Amino acid sequence: MATTLTLDQILAALEKTDTLDGLQTASEALRSFLGVAHIVYHWVDSAGDQYGCGTYSTEWQTRYIEQNYLRVDPVVSGCFQRFHPVDWKRLDWSSKAARSLLTEAIDYGVGNQGFTVPIRGPNGQFALFTVNDNCTDDAWQEFTESNRRDLILIAHYFNQKALEFEPGRTPEAAQALSPREIDAMTLLAIGYNRAQVADTLSISEHTLRVYIESARFKLGAMNTTHAVARALSRGLIVV
Repeated sequence: MATTLTLDQILAALEKTDTLDGLQTASEALRSFLGVAHIVYHWVDSAGDQYGCGTYSTEWQTRYIEQNYLRVDPVVSGCFQRFHPVDWKRLDWSSKAARSLLTEAIDYGVGNQGFTVPIRGPNGQFALFTVNDNCTDDAWQEFTESNRRDLILIAHYFNQKALEFEPGRTPEAAQALSPREIDAMTLLAIGYNRAQVADTLSISEHTLRVYIESARFKLGAMNTTHAVARALSRGLIVV
């Protein structure tokens, strides 16, 4: 009789693996643990090479590539413009091509619900971690609200391991953030807006702006979103 591993056991095994097969094994274990239809992790490294692991059928993967669905997939285009996790219902499926993609995906066993975490690495890497299932909108909302923090954590575990596999990768030197800068970046990563962050930290928005700009400068980031992404990818903050 098969035993479902705990989340800690799955993440511990993922941390120790040194092969792409280890990511695939973790995907399958997470599917069982979360009780969902599919887990998928896909990333593009700094050289533009693509990798992936997950539980979508081989038939669907082949069909997706043959039809070049990448160019019309709202999950890819929508998440590329976002930093925070997104429910598929919030994406734009209004075009005929997007609706056709979704209909065919369901025919191939992809669930009607999806939740994707976009992740950016320190050297231009871009990745998507997706959880997919068949259920009602209410059930899916309950699932994503209950598991949101774990899903973000899992996504970054996958991404950290993927970065280790990149050829010629050299760790970036990370400037230390102050405790207040860490607090501000962490709350922004969770999804708080600036007013909420300032209120939570009991400071003015002007003072918050000083912390954010200081963190941005230390991280060499172009804007606040870029700063949060760099802080996460370098392990300076943990959501």
